[in-house]
Amino acid sequence: MLERVRKRRTALAALAAAGSIACTALVAAAGGSWASDASAAAAFACRVDYTTNDWGSGFGANVTVSNLGSSAVNGWTLTYTYAGNQTLRHGWSGNWSQSGKQVTVTNMSWNGTIPAGGSVSAGANFSYSGSNAKPTDFAVNGAACTGTAPTTTTTTTTTTTTTTTTPPVDGPAPALRVSGNKIVTADGKPYRLLGVNRSSGEFACVQGKGMWDGGPVDQASVDAMKTWNIHAVRIPLNEECWLDVNGSPGGATYQQNVKGYVDLLVANGINVILDLHWTWGAYTNGPDWHCKDEHATCQKPMPDARYSPQFWTGVANAFKGNNAVVFDLFNEPYPEIASDWNKTLGWQCWRDGGTCTGLPYETAGMQDLVDAVRATGATNILMLGGLEWANDTREWLAHKPTDPLNNIAASWHAYSFNACVTESCWDSQIAPLAQQVPVVLGEFGQDDCGFEYMQRLVDWADAHHMGYLAWTWNPWGCSTGAVLIKDWNGTPEPGVGEGLKAHLLRQDPYVTP
Repeated sequence: MLERVRKRRTALAALAAAGSIACTALVAAAGGSWASDASAAAAFACRVDYTTNDWGSGFGANVTVSNLGSSAVNGWTLTYTYAGNQTLRHGWSGNWSQSGKQVTVTNMSWNGTIPAGGSVSAGANFSYSGSNAKPTDFAVNGAACTGTAPTTTTTTTTTTTTTTTTPPVDGPAPALRVSGNKIVTADGKPYRLLGVNRSSGEFACVQGKGMWDGGPVDQASVDAMKTWNIHAVRIPLNEECWLDVNGSPGGATYQQNVKGYVDLLVANGINVILDLHWTWGAYTNGPDWHCKDEHATCQKPMPDARYSPQFWTGVANAFKGNNAVVFDLFNEPYPEIASDWNKTLGWQCWRDGGTCTGLPYETAGMQDLVDAVRATGATNILMLGGLEWANDTREWLAHKPTDPLNNIAASWHAYSFNACVTESCWDSQIAPLAQQVPVVLGEFGQDDCGFEYMQRLVDWADAHHMGYLAWTWNPWGCSTGAVLIKDWNGTPEPGVGEGLKAHLLRQDPYVTP
């Protein structure tokens, strides 16, 4: 992973070079209150929920405006005031501004309408020192929230609560499917894939390191994950090892190892994402930083027509009937690099495969891989990452492959060194896609051992009801980032590991944030 981080950062650096509605507002916040404004001329009943994640010198704030009325509301402005020196740093899913102690949030173009019974959420990060009292003067579209509503009991909660959920312990992981823009369980309950990546299945077999790079895949190792409240694990795989083309263990031994680990995780209530990570294909005319080995010893720009459909036929046959398992069809496509960053050609190659500009091997497009899985009768959810190492999703919907089951989710990767790393970018590129199909943050991390960028990202993902899996649950030593644990017992790395563990312990995959 660390080598891949450096290479992608270099490549991306090269790419960079190339009227007001009066309302009756009801507030139920952490420390907020319920209120009614009888003077509102055209009132709608609404509620504002305010929660924070505080790390001492700063905090992330999330606000949710709920429309409790019987008709839709078009356009909203939220205001509130801090008592201390809280200072806005950046916000997302709304236009955030601050004047003195007062904060104002207005809707974006895509979330201005709040349907009856619906809600919208926005978030921001702040710095502060001293006390961090909760605001009490929320107003929506100019209507102040004061007092309490009749028949409603005021509930005050603290924002320092840490563990609110129970780690997965009872029963197997749920079978999953896509419904609209949500991943849901068999009985239709929305569900988020929340957890980590467990690397080594992609490389150990071709680097003489055995199956799992010496790491355990037993009950004790799964119990360690459960202490973090991990509900999903993404496992990268190697197609040549699965097909017994190159590397050891290969073929049936490799397959049995993968199946045994998947079955153990699922039995412990943890969903699994199987990812085709390393593939065959000689790209000898690529940039100097790119691995030119034709064997599956590194990340390639696109899957190959020679082995990748065979790989997915085999994996689908092995796991069909077990819809607790999700298939991530190809880790991080970047075919546009071979066509001098031509995104039009890149997206065509991504979907259709074949002979792609600049790639000397015949590629398998996403449609080919979807077809390979569905031909086996497997009904598992399929995840598809976009261009630029799965960071660019702008043309994903326009090039979405045909799936007879319509059981497809978008995979999005977001590291601190990628091109799309700000809330404004996520609002403009990712949020509109997430309104149409489920988006899963299949990999994320930052290029140091802190948690600041990752905190912003998970806060934003929570506000958009999105699942996420951090890289990586491997004790490799955190010197340049992307390593979560110090040992297989799950001891968190300071900063990144501690931050993620604390955040996961506050999440419930069944509960809409």
